[in-house]
Amino acid sequence: MSFFLIAQERPTIEIFRPIDYGAETQNWSISQSKNKFIYVANNKGLLEFNGAEWQLYNSPNETIIRSVNVIDELIYTGCYREFGFWKRNEFGLLVYTSLSKKLKIKFLDDEEFWNIIRIDNYILFQSLNRIYIYNQDSKSYTFIESKTGISKMFEVNKTIYYQKNRDGIYKIENGASKLVSDNQILKNNLLVNIFDFHGKLLMETEDSGFFVLENNTLAKWNVPANQVLLKENVYRSIQLKDKNFILGTRSNGVLNVTQEGVIDYKINTINGLSNNTIHFIYEDVEHNIWLALNNGINCINVDSPFNIFNDAKGKIGSVNASAVFNNNLYLGSNQGLFVKPLNEETAFKFIEGTQGAVWSLNDIDNQLFCGHDSGTFVVNNGAVTKIADIQGTWNVLPINNNLLLQGNYDGLYVLEKLNGTWRLKNKIEGFNLSSRFFEIANNNKILVSHEYRGVYKIKVDKELTKTLEIIKDATIENELNTSIIKYNDQILFTCNQGVYKYNEAKNLFFKDSILSKLILKDDYTSGRLLFNKSTNTLFSFSKKNLNYMKPEKLTGAPIVNRISFSKTLPRGQTGYENITNIKDNKYLIGTSSGYVIVDLDKIEKKVYTVNISSISINDLKSTTHVNKDVEGAFKNQENNIEFRYNVAEFDKYFDTEYQYQLETMYPEWSNWDPSPVISFKNLLYGNYTLNVRAKVGNTLTKNVASYKFSIERPWHLSNLMILFYGLLLLFFSLFMHHVYKRHYRKQREKLLERTMHELELKELENKQQLMRFNNDKLRQDIDNKNRELGISTMSLIKKNEFLNNIKKELNKVEDPKQLKHVIKIIDRNINNSDDWHLFEEAFNNADKDFLKKIKHEHPSLTHNDLRLCAYLRLNLSSKEIAPLLNISARSVEVKRYRLRKKMDLPHESSLTDYILEI
Repeated sequence: MSFFLIAQERPTIEIFRPIDYGAETQNWSISQSKNKFIYVANNKGLLEFNGAEWQLYNSPNETIIRSVNVIDELIYTGCYREFGFWKRNEFGLLVYTSLSKKLKIKFLDDEEFWNIIRIDNYILFQSLNRIYIYNQDSKSYTFIESKTGISKMFEVNKTIYYQKNRDGIYKIENGASKLVSDNQILKNNLLVNIFDFHGKLLMETEDSGFFVLENNTLAKWNVPANQVLLKENVYRSIQLKDKNFILGTRSNGVLNVTQEGVIDYKINTINGLSNNTIHFIYEDVEHNIWLALNNGINCINVDSPFNIFNDAKGKIGSVNASAVFNNNLYLGSNQGLFVKPLNEETAFKFIEGTQGAVWSLNDIDNQLFCGHDSGTFVVNNGAVTKIADIQGTWNVLPINNNLLLQGNYDGLYVLEKLNGTWRLKNKIEGFNLSSRFFEIANNNKILVSHEYRGVYKIKVDKELTKTLEIIKDATIENELNTSIIKYNDQILFTCNQGVYKYNEAKNLFFKDSILSKLILKDDYTSGRLLFNKSTNTLFSFSKKNLNYMKPEKLTGAPIVNRISFSKTLPRGQTGYENITNIKDNKYLIGTSSGYVIVDLDKIEKKVYTVNISSISINDLKSTTHVNKDVEGAFKNQENNIEFRYNVAEFDKYFDTEYQYQLETMYPEWSNWDPSPVISFKNLLYGNYTLNVRAKVGNTLTKNVASYKFSIERPWHLSNLMILFYGLLLLFFSLFMHHVYKRHYRKQREKLLERTMHELELKELENKQQLMRFNNDKLRQDIDNKNRELGISTMSLIKKNEFLNNIKKELNKVEDPKQLKHVIKIIDRNINNSDDWHLFEEAFNNADKDFLKKIKHEHPSLTHNDLRLCAYLRLNLSSKEIAPLLNISARSVEVKRYRLRKKMDLPHESSLTDYILEI
């Protein structure tokens, strides 16, 4: 089974949907200003695109804007019964001025303006019934009217032509209408456009193609495109700066017709457009083709270095290999092998027998070999012959004229040529690992790079039948997406660390500093290097770039170039990148949905300019725009500031990124960011300078856009408030000085008072200490007195006991009369009052005032009672008291009894205890 897939490589197309530009679906006209901004007439109003953001300005009378034309610094628009211009104010916003109201024009019913053209100092506004001619010098107008209606107005070589419906072609001379041709064809067909054609008028009709008007004779322009044009309904067309034509149809997209009348390409919704109904076509200063569509806006980058073939239906699949062979283009994908003539817009044809994944296509000795999942094929005239039925052929390399080496899923195999036919010879025994990347070195050595196991150096026998030695390179780490290739007879190994060159003499890999420039570690995705012999160019792929190295024309020194690869550009599977030279400097890069053609000759070093497009101050309630051309001086509460910036670049596959630097606050440049907006919240007061720069692809803008502004100090930090704070501080200092002076005085007084108090306490403490000393001394004296009293008392007791004992002994003598004198002396000593006085003195010293106290308590006590009380105070027993009183113990008890009576003591109370307690 075979099938055909229509192949057309188209320019890249940037698609803008209503959700992108924020307006209605239908768009009617497009123009461009000197600063490259794009303006589009939309159902809802005027759209402005600065390359980064869309801005909608609502229609002045809430009707559909049908036409737009930028003239000098003004953007003229026409809508329902209204025309005028938009002018940018000091805040960077467009403000509308109505010309028709200033001129007090009385419009016809339902009059709308579909075209605006400038000739010298006149601006012409065309409706379907009139052409209004506005004189910019005199600020006045005239008009030309058609009763049958005016379909379109054209400008050719500074002459205005227009078509009256069913009447003919007219031109305006000296403010009047003049018939150019009333040929029946022109009466019966609506014109799309009129062009200058070698001094003649080339007129394009909607349904009948092109006609040439010369000397009032209208003739068909006989070109190859006529067969197609007769089937199309063309609504808009323009002639490009390269003299080719772009035709926009009502229902089938656009056609590019060369100046020779050949259709170069056709683009519709099948191969890239977002809508087939073309309302307007515009070529900008960089040759991009803008389309105002019935649903959306498209920008065709006709000069882009990239052309895309998109396999939208998935018939081809992911392209793993490609080759140009015998003027045919071959694509090998995961679906099989496809072919088409190289320079023809014809279909890709699937080659029978190649279902499955194709891994490689190699032109070896004028034969095309196909490495396939099911084996190895030779390709010839759109057909294949299987020469090796070994599953999984990764690649095929020549050994010599009669031998080939192929890498398979399970190792290495040798193919040989016998009688002009290639066949499988043998497998190289001893090595069974997958051999996707391999190269042949000298001395029967083969190098194999295995993505998961590293690099193997395999020495084989002369017959290439078995391995003699297998060494794994220890200097190279295992890494995914590495590769080995041969470049100018040098074997190169590539990983994320760089490019390593194999030294056969030392059997080692050494890093090559020049070739390693192809690998940027931060931008690394794959180590796959691809060498194109015909152009002597070495390619590598990374996240953001296609890198290639080729010798400089004059010196031959290798130079690394980088082509920026947008994130949106179709890509192939990582590790399976492939690139093929198609013609001159055009290369085909396989992708997961077709391929991309990159033309290195179209890679230009453009100059880009970054602009700060608007500045606004935002708060919770409103947004205030700021004049970006004047240095800003903002109030303190105006510290939430938003900046928008742009680069007017419209190539889809060149990404624009921005950096900013806010001097004072953020002195370092920010990271690259695709957002064209930066907001600063709650900025502190001070002076600032915002710097913005951009890069388009890898190209930095030639300028740095800057804006200086300042935020004033808050009211509480104003000069007046600072003076107030100074005075307040002075008064406060004086006040505090007074307060501290008073405080310290009080502290001093308190300190003095506390010191005096401490001195008094110290003095009191000393007095108390002295008193304690005195009391101790008194207690010691009392103790001494008590001891003396005790001794004295005991002496008296002993003395009286002794005398009584002597007396008793003497009374026993037979003649007591002889001893009577002696007994009297003894009695006198026993009752000696001197002893009592001595005792009384000692007792009073020991127990001062006792006798006075008891006498005061009991005034009736006699001297002998007080004497008994003194002895009882000493806690003497009756037996001990008896000798002191020179009476018997019984008599002492009687005395005690009588004493109790005198003291009126209760019966249960102890006399001794009572006396001791006094």
